[in-house]
Amino acid sequence: MSRMAGKQSVMFDRPVEILSHACVAGKKEGEGPLGKKMDVIVEDPKFGKGNWEEGESQFLKTACEIAMRKGGRKKEEVRMAFCGDLLGQMIASSFGIKDLGIPYYGVYGACSSAGAALALAAMAVEGGFADTALAACSSHFGSAEKEFRFPLGYGNQRPYSATWTVTGAGAFLLGSRPETRRREEAQKDGKKEAGRRAEPAKKKKRKVKIRGIVTGKIKDYGTADPFHMGASMAPAAADTIYQALEDFGRVAEDFDCIATGDLGTVGRELLLDLLKKNQVDVRKNHVDCGMEIYSTKEQDAHAGGSGCACSALVLSSLLLPRLESGEWKRILFVPTGALLSQVSANEGRTIPAIAHGIWLEQEGEEECM
Repeated sequence: MSRMAGKQSVMFDRPVEILSHACVAGKKEGEGPLGKKMDVIVEDPKFGKGNWEEGESQFLKTACEIAMRKGGRKKEEVRMAFCGDLLGQMIASSFGIKDLGIPYYGVYGACSSAGAALALAAMAVEGGFADTALAACSSHFGSAEKEFRFPLGYGNQRPYSATWTVTGAGAFLLGSRPETRRREEAQKDGKKEAGRRAEPAKKKKRKVKIRGIVTGKIKDYGTADPFHMGASMAPAAADTIYQALEDFGRVAEDFDCIATGDLGTVGRELLLDLLKKNQVDVRKNHVDCGMEIYSTKEQDAHAGGSGCACSALVLSSLLLPRLESGEWKRILFVPTGALLSQVSANEGRTIPAIAHGIWLEQEGEEECM
């Protein structure tokens, strides 16, 4: 059984493996520094569909299909799917997943949805409620601008504190490989698998597992500018990172990388200042997905990238590959989300935010804890 850790975290006795992952990106994202590492680059922002919303659904569906194919699973073998996006009633993910026929839970955490979906899927698998589960999320520049700010046809000016919503989708297949489960069961009974030798681990690609999760708390520091999301989300990111270190009994240096979701250049500096006040220094091992997805100056992305797909694409194309290659051993993945809506913005409400934490590491690292 899993156990609660500290105030708001969970440690898994049997870490959940990420069997496979996939990222499908739009044209602008493909032109960025991670473009060559994406699974698919789609030049058409509508993905061959009639509008941006339908196109976003196709991004998510395609990412899920690629992840399942890479993980050697048919859609009938996936027990649950946890998916999210930014649109009203999460129409991008629900319309995207419906044709796959996989039991589905809609997850909303704004741009932190990748963390929420991964956390819920991992708990479902480790708790024995699903042997295989999908976690996926999407976002789209056109649909998000229309929903939260100004339709593109307005041609409005964007301040430099604004971020650019990422067009794309990321999907992650969680579970246990059959041969892995058999070996674990045999070792538990003190026996060897009859007529079978344990397969040597591949040197080029190591297995990555979710060791623990941190459920974030909503933080509201009174900001209300929808073009300054980094300021809204930085306190939530700082709170979750600090709590993760407290709950897990770690220090920042124990992680090769602490990756936030989409604070951007402005929000990152606020995060570093907030953590420093609590004697936590992550300047040397911190990266922000919003700053990694684009070449901010060359691509006119202002403060960086944002959206549900921002952290999902960077996780799949950059962070997980570094764990799989052995370059890194352990990371803390902290997607961030600003919880505003059309209604709350029109009413002049402030923008609360949340951040969820996912402890990811190479297989076997937990033995050294």
